[in-house]
This record gives sequence, structure tokens and C-alpha cells, in this order.
Amino acid sequence: MNKGVAITGMGIISSIGNTVEENFISLMNNKVGITTIENISTVHTDVIKVGEIKKTNQQLVDDLQLSPENNFSRTAMLGAIAAKQAVKNAGITSINEYKTGLISATSVGGMDMTERFYYEYFENADTEKYISSHNAGDIADKIANELGLIGMVTTISTACSSAANAIMLGARLIKSGKLDRVIVGGTDALSKFTINGFKTLMILSDGYNKPFDNDRKGLNLGEAAAYLVLESDEIVKKENKKVLARVSGYGNANDAFHQTASSENGDGAFLAMEKAFQVAQLKPEQIDYINVHGTATPNNDLSEGRAIVRLFGENKTPDFSSTKPFTGHTLAAAAAIEAVFSVLAIQHNVVFPNLNFTTQMEEFNLVPQTTLKHATIEHVLSNSFGFGGNCSTLIFSKCE
Repeated sequence: MNKGVAITGMGIISSIGNTVEENFISLMNNKVGITTIENISTVHTDVIKVGEIKKTNQQLVDDLQLSPENNFSRTAMLGAIAAKQAVKNAGITSINEYKTGLISATSVGGMDMTERFYYEYFENADTEKYISSHNAGDIADKIANELGLIGMVTTISTACSSAANAIMLGARLIKSGKLDRVIVGGTDALSKFTINGFKTLMILSDGYNKPFDNDRKGLNLGEAAAYLVLESDEIVKKENKKVLARVSGYGNANDAFHQTASSENGDGAFLAMEKAFQVAQLKPEQIDYINVHGTATPNNDLSEGRAIVRLFGENKTPDFSSTKPFTGHTLAAAAAIEAVFSVLAIQHNVVFPNLNFTTQMEEFNLVPQTTLKHATIEHVLSNSFGFGGNCSTLIFSKCE
């Protein structure tokens, strides 16, 4: 087995909690964050259910102690909160002491402010400051500034696999010796742009999402941010740091099938998982839990399920579940929050439940874990698949 890269810190804010501890308590107690919309003025307020963080933008400004003149988007504020938590959790007091980088993922970028002030930009000079906060890279820059980081800063945007690719790139930079420490993760806020866009695609559920259920109707969107601190073994040894878990495997592939749909046989998903096993030097039977992408759309669950059957075998699949019924699908942040959940599963030896499941899918003999299960968890495989055929897989392993 590949020893992997050390994870020494985690931070998260989602609809089920404002910290890692709060998220874990919610997962353990089936506390769901799917509600009606409160923070966005939209005709869908009482109709569409989302995983919304119940903090206003002003409350986030107060939490970060930003000046009234700031031009932070909601996406940037969520990211800064989670990244600061991760750095604190890792016990880092001097962010630039080692070769340190930040790899931040997002899909929405600053769209929440763009759509809010779009018609005012040429009439109200006070709103012009938000124009520069629209692009995805601005979010990474703002998070780096909040951390005081002056090292490498970059952004990844590969749809819903974005944060997985951020984690993968961070691990590779440490293994290659390019960096000693990397803060990796992703952030996305809810916006009318994404709500209307996904509604147009007709993949939003009219109720609560039901991953891998034969009667699934679609996803619930969500917002969240999560970051992990990855550090080299040299730093871990020198500072006698506690290792939460390790990033032991990773792989990405593209099935080049469709702009938004996954291939029917899960070709990209299969290749991504296969590559992750090669990097980790693990066999499928060594995986104890799969945190599936599990969006509850007809296409995703069928495609991912077929890929899992191809790799593991229909009767040899380990416990698996989607945690999106708790948080909703948080787009570019999804792989990051599910990385945190994967590490929590390893730390506490639990498999989190796949909520709302009632009926097995007709296409294969796969049934997710529907109740909280205590079991020995050494290795967790986490899938994240995005539009454009972007398929990524991470493997997290218990530290030795």
C-alpha cells in the first residue's frame, strides 16, 4: 500500500453544521439540512428544497470581521471560514514557514453578487467593487489573503469534481517535493443562477433526494465549503503532528460522452476508480466504505452503480452511501465536504446512512447502507463526477 500524504487539519461549513464537530453530530443523528430557501429572493422560495447555510451574508461578514467596504462574495466568505478552521485545526501558527500553497475549487464563483447587482453596475458606483469578485480566481486570492498566505495560489473548476481534483493536485505537489504543505478544498454558494440552471436541466427533485433509489427524481442543490491541510511527512515528523488520515489514492478520467450526462456504463467513473487503486496500491476488496457521488439523478446513479459493479462485482461491493441527502449537492465543494466525511468515517469507524432509500434499483443488485453502521474502517473510496465527463476518485486511509 502507498503510505499517502498526511491530512493534518480540516474545516467545514455546510447546511448541517458550521464546524467539523457540528457536521459529525448531524451525520450521527440523521440531522438533515434540506429546507426551503430563505437567503435568496426567488420565485422558487417555497417550492424548491436546498441545503442552505442558515447564515446571512451580513452574519458571515461579522464572523470574518470584514470591513463594511469589502467585496467578498458569499462563496468567498464560506471558503475563508472553512479554510481558517482547517489551518487552526492543523495547529499552524506561521502559514509561510514552509513551502505552502492553496488550491481552491469553485463552480459558482462570485455569481451570487453578479446576479444581485448586475443591473446596478452602471447606475450605482458602490456596487462596481463586486465586478472583480465575479471570477473564480478572486475567491482563492481572498482566501489566501485571509490566511496571510504568500505562496502558490491556484483555482480548479471542473464542475462537481473540482475539489477532488484540488485534493489530488495538492497531494501530487507534496509527493513531488514541489510544496511542503497545501490547503486544498472547495467552496460554492447557492445562487439564482444555479437554481434556475439546474431547474432548466430538469434534474432537481420536487422533494428530498433519494440516491440509488429506483424512484429517485433528482437532486437538491446545496452550499458549503471545506478545506483540508495536507503536509509532508518531513513536517509531520519535525513538528510531531497528529495525522487525521492520509490521501493514499487518486485518479481522474473523462468519458467524453456528453456535456452534462455520464456514460451509461460509467466508463469515466470506472477508469477514475481504477487509477485511484493503482496509485494507492490497494485492491477493491480492501475498501471498507464507498462515499458515492450519489446525486439521486436517474443518469448519475445508474452510471456510477454500473461502474461500481464493473470494479467490485455485484455481490462483493463494500458498504456504500451517499451523504447528499444530508447536505444537498454542493457542486465544487461536494468532494471537499465528502473528504471531511470520509476522514470522520475513518476516525470514528462508522458508515454514514444513505437516507430516504426505499426501493432497490432494477438495473443491478446494489443496496446502500441505510442506517448508521459501526464497523472497522481502514480505507474509504470517495467518488465525485461532474459535467463535461469530469470523473475523479479519492482514496482516504487510516494513518499508520
